[in-house]
Amino acid sequence: MSASPFRVALLGEGVGASLTPAMHEQEGRLLGLDYHYDVVDVAGAATSDADLGRLLRDLRREGHRGVNVTHPFKQRVIAHLDRLDDDAARLGAVNLVRFTEAGATGHNTDWTGFRSSLRSAPGGPLEGGLATVLQVGAGGAGAATAYALLDLGASTLGVHDVDGERARALVERCAALFPAATVRVASADDALWASADGVVHATPVGMDHHPGPSFDPDRLRADAWVAEVVYRPLLTELVVRTRASGRRALDGSGMAAGQAVDSLRLLTGREPDAARVRAHLVELLARETAPGDARRVPGATARG
Repeated sequence: MSASPFRVALLGEGVGASLTPAMHEQEGRLLGLDYHYDVVDVAGAATSDADLGRLLRDLRREGHRGVNVTHPFKQRVIAHLDRLDDDAARLGAVNLVRFTEAGATGHNTDWTGFRSSLRSAPGGPLEGGLATVLQVGAGGAGAATAYALLDLGASTLGVHDVDGERARALVERCAALFPAATVRVASADDALWASADGVVHATPVGMDHHPGPSFDPDRLRADAWVAEVVYRPLLTELVVRTRASGRRALDGSGMAAGQAVDSLRLLTGREPDAARVRAHLVELLARETAPGDARRVPGATARG
């Protein structure tokens, strides 16, 4: 073990029940570190920019090596950093702040985590086709998933969101970043629903407090895939319905574990075991689910 504690923190609103600390602490210790992960749960609306800057300075002064940042601070934190890595700058969002002697640097591991989940899924999107993709959701998670899809080579990306202005804003940003691709807003009855190679779901629909599927997978091609971002519960109604229809579905654990792996690598300089981190996340999620709940799958690694 290391001679001194390796301290990291999570900063956000309503993060008291986050599984990120447990993922980080277990993997950090398996990497040989005396790893400690603190949670700073604050009321975002009541936190001024001055308070946010003070929180970051306090965490650094207390010896933290970095801070994972979540809602509602992913954009607001940028004003308090010394530099951004290239991808965080292009995305305009930060979910990891790393403290070094050179200052505070902002990174975004949401998009790399999603990219990793697509790359590592057996029989997943990279094997089943990624030329034409429809994305449902244009919020913070949607910005990361869209960036990952285009980085992986999607030639056509349609973005659908109930908030048309938000969809247009994401489309404009992505089109500027990836001029060789066709990026456009997709309507509720767009032809992409029936023709896309796959669909990425990046809205809160499906979470325990917001149950249900955001769309019917039977609208899709018979060989289309679905990638879910929601991971609590692990088996959302969308994932269950998609698999029942015979289509491939990736659950949201891949993105959640992937961003943790990439954050750990940046923070520690060591190489986490991605499969081990994801298995631990699935175990933590299984503990949350009652034994009789139909969403629970022992081992819960089936098809994604």
